[in-house]
Amino acid sequence: MKELTKPRLAFSFLLLLPAPPTIPAPPSSTADDPPPVYHLHEDYVASQQLLAGGETNATLPHFELNFGVIPNMQLHLVAPLGYVHAAGATHYGYADTEIGIKYRFVEESESCPQIGAFPLVEIPTGNEEKGLGNGKIQAFVPVWAQKSWGKLTTYGGGGFWYNPGPDRRNWGFAGWELQYDFSQALTLGGELYYQTADTRDGQSSDGFTFGGIVNLNEQNHLLFSIGHSLSGAGETSSYIAYQLTI
Repeated sequence: MKELTKPRLAFSFLLLLPAPPTIPAPPSSTADDPPPVYHLHEDYVASQQLLAGGETNATLPHFELNFGVIPNMQLHLVAPLGYVHAAGATHYGYADTEIGIKYRFVEESESCPQIGAFPLVEIPTGNEEKGLGNGKIQAFVPVWAQKSWGKLTTYGGGGFWYNPGPDRRNWGFAGWELQYDFSQALTLGGELYYQTADTRDGQSSDGFTFGGIVNLNEQNHLLFSIGHSLSGAGETSSYIAYQLTI
């Protein structure tokens, strides 16, 4: 099994972005790193951005904590500060809080990938009127699989978003990613993703993302990505983060 303490690529970490009505709620990340080692902390300070139609939707920054509470299980928390510039108005403040549990129920072997579930809940702590929150509880229930061959790792899967509210609809997401360890210090990779429409009048969309990890040492890491949708509103996304592994 691939080293559990090593970070995986942080592609499309956009489900956290508070989406104003003119920007469809962006997809979840395909990146599904295994649950961290028992009692291991993964702490992030990060920023992610979504640009579409002259509007900006970002976290500046958000704080993420992953903690291995028992073998094969991780608790997950994201506390974001949101930035929205849309329709000539700019707002900044606390956005929706994300909590989740990641559980690996099949471990990787020579012939079998590791498989796990990572249900997430978005708690409406942000101000919906200012575009800093969704206004209602959302939930995502995905199943992910991962397999490694030496320096090459591939993983992906998909799931279902519960997305209540006027003119909204529940939607599905699927994605797959491939990454390669060029050295102990550098990993690069890319993903393709697809999501169905999340509003009654919306359309399905797909896109791609490229990114990487720079391992400064065993505890300190830099993660980055940039992506673009291939359909829909033509969104451009980006992500940058510092990760501390303890």
